[in-house]
Amino acid sequence: MNKKVILTGDRPTGKLHVGHYIGSLKNRVLLQNSGEYHPYIMIADTQALTDNARDPEKIRASLIQVALDYLAVGINPEISTIFVQSQISALFELTAYYMDLVTVSRLERNPTVKAEIKQKGFNDSIPVGFLNYPVSQAADITAFKATLVPVGDDQEPMLEQAREIVRTFNRVYHCNVLVEPEGYFPEKGQGRLPGLDGNAKMSKSLGNAIYLSDDAATVQKKVMSMYTDPDHIHVEDPGKVEGNTVFTYLDIFDPDKNKVAELKEEYQKGGLGDVKIKRYLNTVLENELEPIRQRRARYEQNQDEVYEMLIEGSKKANEVANQTLDEVRDAIGLNYFKR
Repeated sequence: MNKKVILTGDRPTGKLHVGHYIGSLKNRVLLQNSGEYHPYIMIADTQALTDNARDPEKIRASLIQVALDYLAVGINPEISTIFVQSQISALFELTAYYMDLVTVSRLERNPTVKAEIKQKGFNDSIPVGFLNYPVSQAADITAFKATLVPVGDDQEPMLEQAREIVRTFNRVYHCNVLVEPEGYFPEKGQGRLPGLDGNAKMSKSLGNAIYLSDDAATVQKKVMSMYTDPDHIHVEDPGKVEGNTVFTYLDIFDPDKNKVAELKEEYQKGGLGDVKIKRYLNTVLENELEPIRQRRARYEQNQDEVYEMLIEGSKKANEVANQTLDEVRDAIGLNYFKR
């Protein structure tokens, strides 16, 4: 059976948190273990440099941390190919060819790029590499002829731009070399996890995250600091569950939906304190995170093996990407000396 190809990954700008886990990592493991897919999972260090070029040590230090998080959640290098973006030279050549098929105005209109430029406060000092990263992402996807790309809803504009590049390339060069990818999106309510402070986004930069590598005491401390209903001052006060971060997490992490419904009803009537529901959430999170924490600790003791895994994965990825690059050169007519 020919397996469908998946391309996904993360920027190594720090350890991964439970928002990454819910938004993508958990789905990757499910897809990997289904037996229907071959996942290519990229540690996107080059993409991370687009807004961290003056702090490369941050990227280098985070590389092994991201790899450890991958292995800890259950990504299996015997099934999934885990590789490092900067080690795949074909990706940069493909990006150069695709750049000639995209206008600057089209990149500037990309809603995801516009939102991230605003978030990062670039104003008029936008790095060219950052503006160009939808093209680079198209190179990552098409190099492996990925048919499925697991992403959050906010990344749909990036996928659409990749599809545009595929269609333009195949039309201009009268070929069918590149494959159009489809998105694989989290189930409704299973996408972006809010931060501990109630912010719409859990983020490393905002300091409102629970990391997969956090120990039990740290997780408990963070849970007890979570944003709830600011008007729920006394235990007997009726409380709101909408916008209440604790209940948002329970909806996502607790498999016992009947229990969550009972807690919501009790909280809304009054008589259920924030401390009690936070302690319950902490128990739920520990059931999910403790096995991940234990696996991560084992891999941390064998980091040389983790690096070897990255080397082997990058070798495999290079072979596949170079094959696609050769086909692209053929289509454009650049393989002048091929015999």
